[in-house]
Amino acid sequence: MLSFTDTSMAKKIAIIGGGNLGKSIADGLLSNDFEPSHLTITRNRIELLKDYSDKNVVITQNNKKAVQSSDIIIIAVKPYKIEDILKDIASEITSDKILVSVVSDFSIQRIADHFDVQPPILRAMPNTAASVNESITCIASENASDNDIKEVTSIFDALGEVILIDEHLMDAATVLGACGIAYVLRFIRAMIQGGIEIGFDAKTATKIATQTVKGASELLLKGGNHPEAEIDKVTTPKGCTITGLNEMEHNGFSSALIKGIKTSLDKIS
Repeated sequence: MLSFTDTSMAKKIAIIGGGNLGKSIADGLLSNDFEPSHLTITRNRIELLKDYSDKNVVITQNNKKAVQSSDIIIIAVKPYKIEDILKDIASEITSDKILVSVVSDFSIQRIADHFDVQPPILRAMPNTAASVNESITCIASENASDNDIKEVTSIFDALGEVILIDEHLMDAATVLGACGIAYVLRFIRAMIQGGIEIGFDAKTATKIATQTVKGASELLLKGGNHPEAEIDKVTTPKGCTITGLNEMEHNGFSSALIKGIKTSLDKIS
């Protein structure tokens, strides 16, 4: 994980939409020592952002004002709201600002169509783990310069890991990386429920399950092995691991997950 570039630290950032994802991005920035007074967050229900105001973050309901005072604008609203937001801020968009959309299923071209001038526009898809600096963020661009991409990448690098992809894969990135948080959490919840059923209290089962998932991820990230190679290390002939795995597969464990991922993609494609 990288820190901000010197120029990124000096830039002012506006997050248009202080919902769950917008706040996760803000939390990640602040935990990496981004200057609070250089960060603006907008939301209609401004009272829900009091914690940020207490940290000296600029809070406003005025999207135009937020855009005027910022160099990089991150649009983090629900998909059904983005048209209205773009119309609202269009008059304040200039070619020297960088626009980043974290809105799913809304292309760079559709964003550009709202402006008379053409600022650099990028799409980014982080996930809510940005709040703990463990997001995976996929970034796509069309008209952005190498320096613009570097600026935006440095922001999201500070929130976890970044991958540059082609825009046609952004919907797939949304499903695998952003929706994927929910898939993994549902798996962890099931592990905890199973742990309780075999004798642990909820707190202990949660600790064991969450650390086990973290450890499994680190094995792949640091070891670079295929998951099956790590699975082979803990499956002995006629052992309890392979018996449990086979029972899960007989009940459609892997196929259910794959079908869920494909169904999510169908929903937003």
